[in-house]
Amino acid sequence: METAPAKTLQKRQVIFLAILLFLWETGSEEIRYSMPEETESGSLVANLAKDLDLRVGELATRGARIHYKGNKQLLQLDITTGNLLLYEKLDREVLCRATDPCILHFQLLLENPVQIIQADLQLTDINDHSPEFLERDMLLKIPESVQTGTVFPLKIAQDFDIGSNAVQNYTISPNSHFHVVTHHRGDGRKYPELVLDKALDREKQPELSLTLTALDGGAPPRSGTTTVRIEVVDINDNAPEFLQSVYEVQIPENSPLNSLVVAVSARDLDAGTYGKVAYALFQGDEVTQPFVINEITGEISLKRALDFEATRFYNVEIAATDGGGLSGKCTVAIEVVDVNDNAPELTMSRLISSVPENSPETVVAVFSVSDPDSGENGKMVSTIQNDLPFLLKPTFKNFYSLVTERSLDREERAGYNITITVTDMGTPRLKTEHNITVLVSDVNDNAPTFTQTSYTLWVRENNSPALHIGSVSATDTDAGANAQVTYSLLPPPDPLVPLASLVSINPDNGHLFALTSLDYEALRAFEFHVGATDRGSPALSSQALVRVLVADANDNAPFVLYPLQNASAPCTELVPRAAEPGYLVTKVVAVDGDAGQNAWLSYQLLKATEPGLFGVWAHNGEVRTARLLSERDAPKQRLVVLVKDNGEPPLSASVTLHVLLVDGFSQPYLPAPEAEAAAAAPADPLTVYLVVALASVSSLFLFSVLVFVAVRLCRRGGAASAGRCPVAEGHFPGHLVDVSGTGTLAQSYQYEERWRHRYPK
Repeated sequence: METAPAKTLQKRQVIFLAILLFLWETGSEEIRYSMPEETESGSLVANLAKDLDLRVGELATRGARIHYKGNKQLLQLDITTGNLLLYEKLDREVLCRATDPCILHFQLLLENPVQIIQADLQLTDINDHSPEFLERDMLLKIPESVQTGTVFPLKIAQDFDIGSNAVQNYTISPNSHFHVVTHHRGDGRKYPELVLDKALDREKQPELSLTLTALDGGAPPRSGTTTVRIEVVDINDNAPEFLQSVYEVQIPENSPLNSLVVAVSARDLDAGTYGKVAYALFQGDEVTQPFVINEITGEISLKRALDFEATRFYNVEIAATDGGGLSGKCTVAIEVVDVNDNAPELTMSRLISSVPENSPETVVAVFSVSDPDSGENGKMVSTIQNDLPFLLKPTFKNFYSLVTERSLDREERAGYNITITVTDMGTPRLKTEHNITVLVSDVNDNAPTFTQTSYTLWVRENNSPALHIGSVSATDTDAGANAQVTYSLLPPPDPLVPLASLVSINPDNGHLFALTSLDYEALRAFEFHVGATDRGSPALSSQALVRVLVADANDNAPFVLYPLQNASAPCTELVPRAAEPGYLVTKVVAVDGDAGQNAWLSYQLLKATEPGLFGVWAHNGEVRTARLLSERDAPKQRLVVLVKDNGEPPLSASVTLHVLLVDGFSQPYLPAPEAEAAAAAPADPLTVYLVVALASVSSLFLFSVLVFVAVRLCRRGGAASAGRCPVAEGHFPGHLVDVSGTGTLAQSYQYEERWRHRYPK
């Protein structure tokens, strides 16, 4: 709901407007101004204060303002100066269109007292528009039989300007057939008419194009143009005529179907149906010829494939008929042009699939080439790869032979894939490739070759018979039977042991076998040659050296040389009771038939009558006293010494020593009971020989030692002894014998020690 004060305000506004309208009707004055259209905005129209006889400041004090009929502002009033200015550029054609004169009405409103002054602004026209035809061109169809003087109305041009600035005259471009006449309408506008001055002939000029120009009366005048097209309607008074009586054309033989061969054209001077020409092949040609013609366009196209090699020329008759039944004829001579559409053909006459190596200039194949094309398209070149030992030799017209250039080596290359390429000289070049495979057959020209010039094989002794001890291997680069290798043994010229009794070889694979059990101690190494022979004809062979080394095994136990255990009487060692600790009693001498660490011997005291009285050195077998002897010690001592090697597993032997403790060396020797039992037993022949040998060597060595000791004692005694050397007296038992040359301690050392103990200085 509206409030009471709002209703009161609306009533006051309505009363004010009513009073204002009343004053407008009763007290208004009128002022008229004029100015040309398109004047720039801000231009001075008039000074209202001066024209109304008002003071300069009075417009401002009375609240002067401009009122329009409408909302668009066209003018503006400067109340400080009283100048009336254009608010924007005014266009008469937009504001008034065709109304003449063009007057804009506005009012000047003054307050205190209220006064309304009516004012008008007349916009005068300027020539700012050119005449313009609504259509760019006009079409007139005029029969060629029309008489001269006939008038044809034309469309008028529009001009938004008025008065003298509007269209005033029409002209047409110069020609010999028409002129234009300008007429006045009742509304003042002018319109043109076209008048025929000369008869038309469609065959000479079937169409005319004229330019119609409309001119206004401005200064300078403006103009507009349009095109008047005149079509002359024909009658059938002419037969079709071809542009050429004979058409000559060339077409490649590989042209695709429906491709254009040539377009013939016939001209008929008539128009309409009389001037329309239909084309057709002459009767009968449409069946025999591989061509078809478009009856409207006259384009001859290909309906069947051409073949230069079959038909090279065609003559085609073409007929052209218009709508009135009149016709003309021409001939089309078509030449088929050869193209390189046939690849060369290769025919193999003779082919050898295998060629023996080492055979130069062998004919491998004979072939011929052909190309049904002509000219350069039929010329051919035959080639093979450059990196092959083969040549192509021409033998006859288009015949070639494939021969080997040099000797072939099957081991270098066993086969060749040869591509024979035949290329013609056409554009584009076509080629044919023929692949053949030539194998190189083997000739036995390579001897077997061992993988090593010498082989070294190790065999542990005591091997089982027929043991595989190793292999030899030889290869032959030949093939087939020429590469099958047979192995054989080549015994040395003067063998110590027959080779056939030691080893054998598998002739097929070269495996070597030991035929007998080998003994390192009897035969430590032997060597022989192995031969490898192929199965070619003639057979070729080679040989390699095989060296067999026998590895030692711990298969021999130590053997005691001294003291002898199989002697007729046991060996008894005498030790004086006054012997100092470390006194050398004797030395156990032993040997081992093995080698290396299997022959390293060590000694230890296994048993003793009185433990702790004697000791054995582990490395040399020397038996020495470990302490001073006493009266409580038994006079007869029995020692068991164990001799052991360093093999795996270790082997050992033991020896029993009899030691007799005496007060001096003059004491008679008492043989032990065991010695009497041993004397009764028969002696072993081997032991007898060994004892005799040892006794001989020991006697000679002992004599040398005695002489050496005597010389030393003489030197120590001095010159006062009148040249006599003290000589030990007493009985020395003859069974104290040692063996020299076996790596044991010399027996002279024992005698020297005993001498010093018995005869001290």
